[in-house]
Amino acid sequence: MALSKLDNLYRQVILDHSSHPHHHGLLDGSTNQIEMNNPTCGDVIQLQLLVKAGVIEDLRFDGSGCSISTASASMMTDAVIGKKVEDALTLSEEFSQMVQGNEKEDLDELGDAAMLSGVAKFPARIKCATLAWKALDQALTEKQETTVAKQLHCED
Repeated sequence: MALSKLDNLYRQVILDHSSHPHHHGLLDGSTNQIEMNNPTCGDVIQLQLLVKAGVIEDLRFDGSGCSISTASASMMTDAVIGKKVEDALTLSEEFSQMVQGNEKEDLDELGDAAMLSGVAKFPARIKCATLAWKALDQALTEKQETTVAKQLHCED
């Protein structure tokens, strides 16, 4: 497949996730919640997770953001639902490394999120792509089981 056709496919998948995000909305009975924003561009995300016996059984997100931020959140939910917390945290680290240009060869575990590897070429968009993943990390590693309406700034 020619590079331009592959780029177009990647763009189409990203636009599809942005226009029709998976697992978008509110989750009743969540065990972990967090709200995080990127002050650089104004993206805001609220994550609600249902974690039982160390497994992410369900995950929903809401908020407002650019197409990269929304697509990344949608792709993240697909990648981590059904995973053990430790595995989700590992995927989050792999995603963060990938969008910074430090990717490993096998990105299959990331699913569609692997298509965001091109973000590494646009440093200003890295924060947009990683917002949902950073929120996931925070929601899963907070000491309290439920973090309600916590405002965090994504400044890394």
